Amino acid sequence: MRGMFRAEDYLDLKQTAFPELFDGCENVWDALKKLSEFVQKHLKPAQRGKVVGSPYIASDVMIGEGTVIEHGAVIKGPAIIGKDCEIRSSAYLRGGVIVGDGCVLGNACEFKNAVLFNNVQVPHFSYVGDSILGHKAHLGAGVILSNVKSIKGNVVVQETRSVERGAKNEGTIDTGLRKFGAVIGDGADIGCNCVLSPGSIIGRGAILYPNVLWRGVCPADSIVKLRQQHEIIRRK
Repeated sequence: MRGMFRAEDYLDLKQTAFPELFDGCENVWDALKKLSEFVQKHLKPAQRGKVVGSPYIASDVMIGEGTVIEHGAVIKGPAIIGKDCEIRSSAYLRGGVIVGDGCVLGNACEFKNAVLFNNVQVPHFSYVGDSILGHKAHLGAGVILSNVKSIKGNVVVQETRSVERGAKNEGTIDTGLRKFGAVIGDGADIGCNCVLSPGSIIGRGAILYPNVLWRGVCPADSIVKLRQQHEIIRRK
């Protein structure tokens, strides 16, 4: 059905402690509309992890067993962080965040109003705002999930369908969100220094080569290549 982006088409809901977040969501991004209230409701503040040095951890944060929080990390609440995660030095969690088990939140990475399923890796210099990252999704160094339009209005999802040569525009869907970054499907891999425009949807198992500027819907199990032409000349 046109306009339907069901959560289960992109995400293994068994790979999050809170699958009920997606109950009643017509489209997967609808979960972001209720995320802040959901985190507040399900938050049971606790610190069961290991602290290295002196990170900042707010009082309205829940951290699971085996998670390591390194010196210089900042975790503002409300936030729920699972077991056996790495919250590395200079990671910045701004609140409204659910992090699954076995995740890596790396140095100089910022997270805000986001859901990370189990085993997500965001290890270096990335921005993840108003976004959902599926099981075993990986962001290379410097990936930016842009979450707000430069002009007024809600973020729209640019629908496309694959054709033999490229993709054909199918129209847009108003998400009802002023801020919405991306949905990254299970196992998708986003190459270093990619920038995803607001409202990007990346299918399961898709791969984006480094430095891709992406907008719209990327089909599952596809590869987006960026080809550059290099000219090599002799030095004078």
